Amino acid sequence: MEQMLSVGSPAAGPSYLNNLADVLQSKDYLELKSSIDKAFPDLDRQEAELNDAFKHVRYYYPKQKIPRLITFISGFAVQTPIGNDYIGIGLDMFLGKQGDRFYPALRQSIPHYIARRFTPENLTPRVIETFVREEMYPEQDQDRSLLAKMVYNGKILYMLDSFMPEVADTLKIGYTTQQLQWCEENEGGIWAYLLENELLFNSDYMKIQKYLAEAPFTPGIGENSDSAPKLGVWTGWQIVRAYMEKNPDVTLQELMGEKDAQKILTGARYKPKM
Repeated sequence: MEQMLSVGSPAAGPSYLNNLADVLQSKDYLELKSSIDKAFPDLDRQEAELNDAFKHVRYYYPKQKIPRLITFISGFAVQTPIGNDYIGIGLDMFLGKQGDRFYPALRQSIPHYIARRFTPENLTPRVIETFVREEMYPEQDQDRSLLAKMVYNGKILYMLDSFMPEVADTLKIGYTTQQLQWCEENEGGIWAYLLENELLFNSDYMKIQKYLAEAPFTPGIGENSDSAPKLGVWTGWQIVRAYMEKNPDVTLQELMGEKDAQKILTGARYKPKM
């Protein structure tokens, strides 16, 4: 109420109630609620997907506490906020076609390459990714080199592989089909570029963030801006997958507990074909 809707504290009494009434009766709110009702006449599919994913979490981590899930209307403020015992799900950030009337107006704050993923099928992957990144395995401050960040992100995506085995890779990493295909066709070239430019052990955030951040493409790689974004994240995923394939006795918990990114790279024997 205070931070998202900005209607003040419930303790304020009449002024709070008046502000809240103004929001809930406004034309913009009613239009948004109508679109949400059309996109999500019920949440049966999402509940089934989330239940299945959290069953996988419990399979690998029997003692892991499962959060409450709370759907709400955020006013395009936040997608999946997380608290001490809950994860919020801003349904207005997953509207798909029902959001076409709203999302273009948000381009200054939410670019199209991010807004295109505001679809119902992205709901479960984003909730599980938030849970893994924020609750189970937050990134450590010492993970500053590009290799360390690649392997960390690769581990996160490998956990999504384990918790959502039926979900498409495009939804896990947030790629289009074309972007995923570009990565698969250029895997050897991507790896060669990172090696030739001595980027793996570079810890200069300004130089390495373009290989990790959300963007329409990765600058410096590919022709005519046709490369996929965050190629460091995708490559880290392939390294971790190769490591687990070549070391079948390593458990998921052991993988996530291994802090040495170089050890994982060495154990993966990652040498993609050019």
